[in-house]
Amino acid sequence: MTVKVSIDIDREFTVKADASTAFALLADVPASGAHFPKVEALTDQGDNTFLWEMEKVGLGDHAIQTVYACKYSADEAACEVTWTPVKGEGNGVVSGKWEITEGDGVTNLKLTTSAQLTLPLPGLLKLAISPVVKHEFSAMVDEYIDNLKGALA
Repeated sequence: MTVKVSIDIDREFTVKADASTAFALLADVPASGAHFPKVEALTDQGDNTFLWEMEKVGLGDHAIQTVYACKYSADEAACEVTWTPVKGEGNGVVSGKWEITEGDGVTNLKLTTSAQLTLPLPGLLKLAISPVVKHEFSAMVDEYIDNLKGALA
């Protein structure tokens, strides 16, 4: 049996670095990914496609690992970095976008991402597990943002 969990994240924050510096970091998937917590492996599959393998997380008697692949596209003129899911890779389907805008002495960053995870857990656990998985994912994104703020200070 499996449990499907859907997660939507929207975060906005500012950094001191200029927009071109922020864009350069966010468009460089390995460099940006190095700031994301609990990544076991980030594998370049070519054609700006990357396979993400997260560390295993214990949930009660179960250990789960999230694995997914995304194809990235960086549009410097629009100051956007987008990613779309690669179907059939792992147990996650993840898409999203960075929007980068120059502000008054700061750069505004907006992260929008959606994930659908299919976890090998009994269906009866869905009500208990779904909030835990959403909280864990959200906490990792918040830590990622804190790490990016430090890198782009």
